[in-house]
Amino acid sequence: MANNFDFLVGDWTSRQRRLREVLAGSDDWYEFSGVTRCWSVFGGGGNIDEVTYPEQGYTGLTVRLFDPATELWSIYWARNDTGLALPPTVGRFEEDGVGRFYDDEDWHGRPIRVRYQWTVLGDDACRWEQAFSTDEGRTWETNWTADFTRAG
Repeated sequence: MANNFDFLVGDWTSRQRRLREVLAGSDDWYEFSGVTRCWSVFGGGGNIDEVTYPEQGYTGLTVRLFDPATELWSIYWARNDTGLALPPTVGRFEEDGVGRFYDDEDWHGRPIRVRYQWTVLGDDACRWEQAFSTDEGRTWETNWTADFTRAG
């Protein structure tokens, strides 16, 4: 079974950028590298990636699962030092080819809407972004981006 995340299977390096202060009107970004290995599961009905951030001292794991009945993806994220983040972000790749995935969370006592966005830039490049909204998705603050380049 082919799926929307087939582009991600393989080995990647990435340049990560994060805001130092989220939802504080900050434009102070810091950068670090990432190394990712992604593989398909369930005959294409899902995939898993493991990412290492050498300068940050932690690793992460993403599990993506496709529900054929709803045609929605659920994306689960976990870190080796903080465990599984819930709820999953849920969504799909839209007609413009961009994958958008959402969930509702609490950020330091504030209700927020979370958006992950995946953009395929070619066979060997893609971009992931995380953004938060405090007004139910009318406006967004992007607070983490990752530009991926296929390794090897």
